[in-house]
Amino acid sequence: MQAITATIAKLFWAGLVLTLTLRLAAADATVPTADIEGAADNHLAKRYEGSFIVSYEKFAYTDFSVPLSPLKPSADADARDTMNNRVFAPDKKAEIEGALTRIAYVLPAERSPLEVLRNYQDVVEAAGGEILFECKKEECGGAGDRSSSGGGGDMSLMMYFFHESDIKDASFSNGACALTSGINDQRFFAAKVPQDGGDAYVTVQAYSMIDDGYCKELNGRTAAVVQVLEPKARDKKMVVVEAAKMADSLTATGSISLYGIFFDTDKADIKPESEPTLKEISTLLANEPKMAVIVVGHTDNQGAFDYNLDLSSRRAQSVKAALVSKYGIDDARLTAAGAGMMAPVASNDDETGRAKNRRVVLVKLN
Repeated sequence: MQAITATIAKLFWAGLVLTLTLRLAAADATVPTADIEGAADNHLAKRYEGSFIVSYEKFAYTDFSVPLSPLKPSADADARDTMNNRVFAPDKKAEIEGALTRIAYVLPAERSPLEVLRNYQDVVEAAGGEILFECKKEECGGAGDRSSSGGGGDMSLMMYFFHESDIKDASFSNGACALTSGINDQRFFAAKVPQDGGDAYVTVQAYSMIDDGYCKELNGRTAAVVQVLEPKARDKKMVVVEAAKMADSLTATGSISLYGIFFDTDKADIKPESEPTLKEISTLLANEPKMAVIVVGHTDNQGAFDYNLDLSSRRAQSVKAALVSKYGIDDARLTAAGAGMMAPVASNDDETGRAKNRRVVLVKLN
């Protein structure tokens, strides 16, 4: 009986291993022969001849941080990103907002990262653009052999823009391979191109893919990640919460989340378009002279825990200061606090969820 049981177990595990092997083999990356469905070049940085798009993503409006100097370790030696990598950041950067397109190409065989980079620079300069920063290999700062994948080491240049958890491409796909493989001979530039309504920004990162696993068909091939941020006015679709609705929510639940107070990325300065919401808060407090509230700042999970805790606190302090200085609210009725990333109301796995987590919450004290 034991022998029969052992035989059945062996057959089961052998079958399971074979099934997994076949699935992995079927899912392995292949040399692309066409673009993925729904993808297209951006008009400001079209493809190198013979390239194919393997990953494609567009954001109608988002923020984008363009490094203009090499990445350097954070002054806080304990600072870690969302994947427990040591944080690296540039001393110089451009913080911009607009419509973002991110495209990953796989290049024809025997095309080097340098050759690809130079061709993209020619395109940018022909359009009247200006190269703002260029680097290669380890000179770019951070881990020069990592793309978006991995944790527990140093951040890479690609991780400055996004991590593997942000990638929408399926596992084992060409897109996942292009964005998560080990890399060699990294080349990068950032540029701006004049456009109607403001400057567009273009970044190109080219490198050789290194992988002997499910991405082995692309091993040694050059990939190019092209990101283009075009100037665009933000759609102002947020409904301003009126003072009466704030009062109803505070009475019913003790708190209310507000999304009409805006800050630049990584900053605590309140943007001018926040005024309608600030005015409604001041009306609420004028109508309820005995009410005191806590102003709580909240962030998404992008960046180190301590950094976000400090940022959310500074933003809450800015809201309190504006209510006191511009609207005459008694300082004693307002308490400012930061919760950082500790109380999400949505998943931080995509930008839609992260946007919901970046908010200011009023909590009723009395």
